This record gives sequence, C-alpha cells and structure tokens, in this order.
Amino acid sequence: MAPRDIYTHGHSEVVVRSHAARTAASSAAYLLPLLRPGLDLLDVGCGPGSITLDLAEAVAPGRVRGIEITEAPLQEARRSAAERGLAVEFAVDDAYRLSDPDDTYDVTHAHQVLQHLSDPVAALREMRRVTKPGGVVAVRDADYAAFTWWPADERLDAWLELYRAVAHGNGAEPDAGRRLLAWAHEAGFTEVTPSASIWSYATPEDRASWGGMWAERIHSSVGRMALERGLATEADLAAISQAWRDWAAHPDGVLLIPHGELLARA
Repeated sequence: MAPRDIYTHGHSEVVVRSHAARTAASSAAYLLPLLRPGLDLLDVGCGPGSITLDLAEAVAPGRVRGIEITEAPLQEARRSAAERGLAVEFAVDDAYRLSDPDDTYDVTHAHQVLQHLSDPVAALREMRRVTKPGGVVAVRDADYAAFTWWPADERLDAWLELYRAVAHGNGAEPDAGRRLLAWAHEAGFTEVTPSASIWSYATPEDRASWGGMWAERIHSSVGRMALERGLATEADLAAISQAWRDWAAHPDGVLLIPHGELLARA
C-alpha cells in the first residue's frame, strides 16, 4: 500500500496563486541546460503548471505530462496551457504508483515535492522506474531549517517552529534540501550531480509578495492543522500574520531560502 500523505500547504487560492508565480528560470535553472527539443518529460507535483509549461517550451515537440495527487490545481494548469498554445497533458496520478510504463520519459522532474512525502525514497525509485536508461531524474527542495531573515523577529521564529512541527506531524521532512543526496543514494542512484541555489526576497516588490502571501497563508491549511493539533492559538496565528506584514514593510527586510537540488541518471 502506498502511503496516504497529507499535503501540508493544501490547495487554497493563496497557495495556488503563489505557486503559479514560479518559473523554470527561478525554480529549475539547474535542469535547463540539459533540455533540448524532442525530449519527453514528466513533471511530478506540477501544481498550477507554471514550471511545467516553461519546461514544455524547452523540449517541444516532446511529450510533456504534469501530474498532481488531486484535481484542484490542474484546472489552472490546463487554462494556462491553452493560453500559451502548449499541448501538455495534466492528470491526477500518484508519485508512489505512477501510471506510466517503465522507461517512458527522458526527464522526470519534481520541484518542492519530496519534502511533503512520508517516503521520498520510494517516490525517487518510482521516478527512476519511468525514466529511460540514461535519462535524468531532477529534484529540487527547500530546506526550512536553513531559512534566514532580517530583521530578527521572535514571531517569525515561532512561524518556522510551527511550520516544521506541522510538517513533521504529517510524516514529512521540511528540511529536505540537505537530504536529497542521501535519499538518491538510498533509492539506488549511483550517478548523481548535487547542487544548491537560493531564493532571495529583498526588494520591496518581493517582500510584499512573500510577506503578503504568508500573512494570508498562515490562516489556511498550515494554520488549520496547527489549531486542530493544539500547536497554536488564533492569537498565535494572528501574530505570525502581522509579523510577515511588518517584515514586508521594513526597508531592510531580507529573506533567504536555500534549496538542495540534484540531477540523477537513471
């Protein structure tokens, strides 16, 4: 039986909106040099498809499929594909039991997915199964424990502690970035190229985007689970929400989010 994982972020409107702002340039730069026209590509955990569609442009006319565990974000993905004139298939599927046959894709990609799984090694093995021999499995995940910001704020410390507690309570690993290489080795990959990159939020526009997003998002799935489990009160969530707004408004505000990433040959 495949695990029944809980997606810590949920698929509320604010989450889907924030994910739709991601691009291949911002989130898959380590993979782009390996892409060329005609490659077939699977995007596991594609969300609203913004990265998927960029990757599809890079490999066109290759076949591209984006999958999610739920239908919720796929309507936006299909709309965006139609607007951009891209023939990408978006479907519900299970990262632990992909419906594709063995050796189907040249590239299998997952962005910010392994951190939400209770068995990331099993998912990597399954991604390897559907990748052609000599093809590439590409994964990138943030490392929450390594997030850093300025100015210091105890309310943001509380946010990070709360988020990690909720994720761990879901059987997931929010500090996935530092573990990708170990997971790939455990999954049986022997030819692996690890790397790292950082998202930086420091301009007024970037602070407004990230801070405003989390000011809302703390009241969505993460906050609801925290309340249900007795990890936080409504007052705690309100304080965290205000902390993100205060950080966003501060002229010296900086947030750095490190990511582990790797390219593994099937």
